[in-house]
Amino acid sequence: MMSSAASVPVLSVRSLAVDALTPEGRKPVLRDIGFDLAAGETLCIAGESGSGKSVTSLAIMGLLPKASLRVVAGNIILGERDLLTLSNRAMRSVRGGDVAMVFQEPMTSLNPVMSVGAQLTEAIREHQGSEQAEAVALRMLDAVQITDPARRLKQFPHELSGGMRQRVMIAMALSCRPKVLIADEPTTALDVTVQAQILKLMRELKAEFGTSIILITHDMGVVAEMADRVIIMQHGRIVENGQSAAIFNTPRQAYTQQLLAAVPRLGAMTGTDGPPRVTPRSGKTQQPDGEPIMAVRGLNVSYGNPGSRFLKSTPPVQAVSDVSFDIRPGETLGLVGESGSGKSTTGKAVLGLIPFTGDVVIEGRNVAGRSQRDMQPVRRAAQMIFQDPYASLDPRMAVGAAVAEPMVIHGIGNKTDRQERVAELLRRVGLTPDAATRYPHEFSGGQRQRICIARALALEPRIIIADESVAALDVSVRARVLDLLLELQETYGLAYLFISHDMAVVERMCHKVAVMRSGKIVEAGSRRDIFENPQNPYTQTLMDAVPTLPPAPVRASA
Repeated sequence: MMSSAASVPVLSVRSLAVDALTPEGRKPVLRDIGFDLAAGETLCIAGESGSGKSVTSLAIMGLLPKASLRVVAGNIILGERDLLTLSNRAMRSVRGGDVAMVFQEPMTSLNPVMSVGAQLTEAIREHQGSEQAEAVALRMLDAVQITDPARRLKQFPHELSGGMRQRVMIAMALSCRPKVLIADEPTTALDVTVQAQILKLMRELKAEFGTSIILITHDMGVVAEMADRVIIMQHGRIVENGQSAAIFNTPRQAYTQQLLAAVPRLGAMTGTDGPPRVTPRSGKTQQPDGEPIMAVRGLNVSYGNPGSRFLKSTPPVQAVSDVSFDIRPGETLGLVGESGSGKSTTGKAVLGLIPFTGDVVIEGRNVAGRSQRDMQPVRRAAQMIFQDPYASLDPRMAVGAAVAEPMVIHGIGNKTDRQERVAELLRRVGLTPDAATRYPHEFSGGQRQRICIARALALEPRIIIADESVAALDVSVRARVLDLLLELQETYGLAYLFISHDMAVVERMCHKVAVMRSGKIVEAGSRRDIFENPQNPYTQTLMDAVPTLPPAPVRASA
């Protein structure tokens, strides 16, 4: 079990068990979790949401919420100390000093009212004293390759990009040179190029400081890129544990095989033209010269009002500049690029959700200049699926009412008709009709996204704008949602504007691709053109930044 890199593990977890405290009594969350972490080793703990990955890391850090989770058995040995026997005061010296943690969302981990420098030096003073704290903070920001570190120390978290905030969190975690760094989904919310930079940085810092890393993720591409050894978790238990090459090439457990088979692999569709395009409710192939459902010409979006007395000295920011494209029935256009490239702004603008200039024609109607009342007929033809399904649904509204709401707004059918339509839509997206009486918090992330898809289909639209609609989902859930979108396209001839930064997903889903950078389309063409022969250096950089996965393993015979 222990790596040959060292005879004595830096950290040992033995038979760890955690219970959840619920009104109905105790329920098991973790059972019999055990592993060793060797010096200088990167151990990846992988699995889907609810598998117990993050609970394991919080138990090691002594950060389990006592009101809801409790360790009921096991040992966590760091050096010669069992962390589970230490007092809160003793654990404070361990956290940051011997074991440090980087959380998934840096904006919620950093104090928004404290400068970056104040937060960095606070951690250093806590464990190393006040002398030279600012000098150490500067060195750490430089070590994580943040530009102009002296200026960054004076800035606040909201003034930094997501990638820079995550670098600050890593600098803070490593400032006291811990023996163990726990990184919980540190790159999930980051663009592919920023992710590549963070992973490269973690490898370099491990080599420089000799820190052992526990990397928690559901992204198997990141696991393949980083891991010396891999633990696969399911339902609070370890189902497979082994060297990275063995896990990817010869997985023993069916769950591991399913997990790896569900991962989209860049290049898997090389030599093909992508999904077939069909016309609505027919099996006929859509002709390339057919009339587009959506035609965008010269789209421009800017933020900031120079006429405002509060923003007189602030010039407008051009978020989208001269963007043009067409989408035909049964066709998917992928819009890709990093955060801030203008993808989501474009998606909102084409539905008239934000002000824009230019022309957006949907089924012959120009959206430009229309009032919200005049937009109603357009919105019957065009709907949107947002990235965060929980934020998209009213938590006080039952699922059936949420799915039926668009029909109520547009005056479609009577109450009985709408109830029958809701039941049909829920079945169509793989849920049972009784889900209509439940509320969003009672469903998983993948189920909530299915509910949002059902809601988007309620008006029988011709085109759906899917804005990072699978970015936050586990690999197997994501695969099921993507299959559903393709199935709906095949059945109803839906067109999609598919906004994503996941190049492998875009390759699987799209017929055409447009690459955005700094508000402009820098390259556009067929899926084969963009993925098999990219011409723009930025497109090539996006492709190169995608973590390389081994070929999908062949299932072991029964």
